[in-house]
Amino acid sequence: MRKMMILSFCLLAAPALAYDLNGIKLGGREIDVKKAMPSANCKALEWKSDAADRRCDDARVSVGGAETRIAVFFKAGAIQAYDVRFDIKDLERVKSHLKARWGEPLAEATEVIARKGKDDRKVFKMRWEKGAERALLVAQLEKKRATLEVSRGDFPVEIYRIK
Repeated sequence: MRKMMILSFCLLAAPALAYDLNGIKLGGREIDVKKAMPSANCKALEWKSDAADRRCDDARVSVGGAETRIAVFFKAGAIQAYDVRFDIKDLERVKSHLKARWGEPLAEATEVIARKGKDDRKVFKMRWEKGAERALLVAQLEKKRATLEVSRGDFPVEIYRIK
């Protein structure tokens, strides 16, 4: 009984991993997106996909003080994924914000990719997972932009698989 109480307390004390961002979270509705991001342009997806049927994009939101652009994808009225793009100069700020919000990532590393006759490419990655939901922050350190992708299920594979 005591072990169950301790386990319950630990689960309650752990940070919530709903992958929420400024009022946007997986499973949410389009109305939630419009409340959180009044500048979002929502419309039917331009291609047929099993992953989504609508999207809201071109919204600007602040994430941990960093200005970002976000695209939100829906299937049957529920948020299946969102994609956040931001300037690489804000990487540390966004990383700190996400760690404070979602807890320590499952993985965090910088991969060095050797390229024959060119400078090595450095790719920073942070990953969170809970069940079928995941968040992946990726930044090619020599590029100008970084991306945070939050999704459930096979969304990253299915979204651009045209039907």
